[in-house]
Amino acid sequence: MLQKCIRPFFYTAGILFLLTGISKLISACGNAAILRYSNPILGISFKQTFLFVAIIEVFIAAICIFGKSVRLRAGLVAWLSTSFVFYRLGLIWVDYHKPCSCLGNLTDTLNIPVQTADTAMKIILAYLLIGSYAALFWLWRQERQASLAAQSSGKAAGSVEGHRVK
Repeated sequence: MLQKCIRPFFYTAGILFLLTGISKLISACGNAAILRYSNPILGISFKQTFLFVAIIEVFIAAICIFGKSVRLRAGLVAWLSTSFVFYRLGLIWVDYHKPCSCLGNLTDTLNIPVQTADTAMKIILAYLLIGSYAALFWLWRQERQASLAAQSSGKAAGSVEGHRVK
């Protein structure tokens, strides 16, 4: 069941990362006031933050859409989404309670309330976390089952060979 869901999950994750990455790239090229402010966690401007994260998101989007390795795709999505969770926790830690500007100024352009966009990004983040960790868990179980099967067939072959010798 999970195997059938993995391919569509990576395509949607790739599309989501591509959209948010492009949004950040467009926003970083703009002149919104937030771009001049320092990121409270990273200590660099939001413009630099947007550019840096956008490049990572577009790179991971390409791997999610075109990559073949389930392990690589799951690992990268899990790594980036976990990084986003820690970033959000860091914002709480430093008492920064403004909505996440994950989409840059795209929310202004599309006339989407910032709080609505923030809630949507939290839902997307949960989807990416759950999906990537489910894929990693599925891979781990598959490898474990294969390893146990190889061990049991090796033991069975060893006991059969042992009986022939006697």
